[in-house]
Amino acid sequence: MLATAALAGCSAGTEGTPYPVETAATAASQSAKAAQLPQRPADLSLQGVELCEIFPQVQLDALKITSVPRQAPEQDGPTCVFDADGAEPVHAYHVRAVPADLEQWITGTRKKNSMTTEPKTIGGYPALTNYRAAGDPADCETLVGVAKGQTLAVQTFAITRGKLTQPQLCDMSAHAADLALQTLKARN
Repeated sequence: MLATAALAGCSAGTEGTPYPVETAATAASQSAKAAQLPQRPADLSLQGVELCEIFPQVQLDALKITSVPRQAPEQDGPTCVFDADGAEPVHAYHVRAVPADLEQWITGTRKKNSMTTEPKTIGGYPALTNYRAAGDPADCETLVGVAKGQTLAVQTFAITRGKLTQPQLCDMSAHAADLALQTLKARN
């Protein structure tokens, strides 16, 4: 495994704005992450999918969803919010259909140095766990590459602060993404 050194440069402005410098080692690390993603077994198109109906009632119960799912303003694509607000810790799931390839979060325009991005597999599909490692855990996102140019994003938000750990939020997000993927598989 290559060791990576964190480097930063500064802009020519009077105060200088630090920015990360991608070294050969970090570029190799990002390429290795992309190579760790499995091949998609089949395309599961998100076209025409009503995201607020992605979970059947039994899955809504399993996720402790107590409110009626609601459309939210688009965030990179159609978005539905599922609130689990019947008991503590209160949390919510945001399910989005993002018109982008999964690799964009590793090496492309959606990659953010402030985020920890880890490859994984959900239901046989290539996926990423994406979260901010610093500070109070507030959310975790599971991204599943369901088709070329289409990513299913399931983000779990902690509404009650300080009650859910980062691993718990990521496990909850991955579980919800797996349930949504089961629905997509059943309709195709």
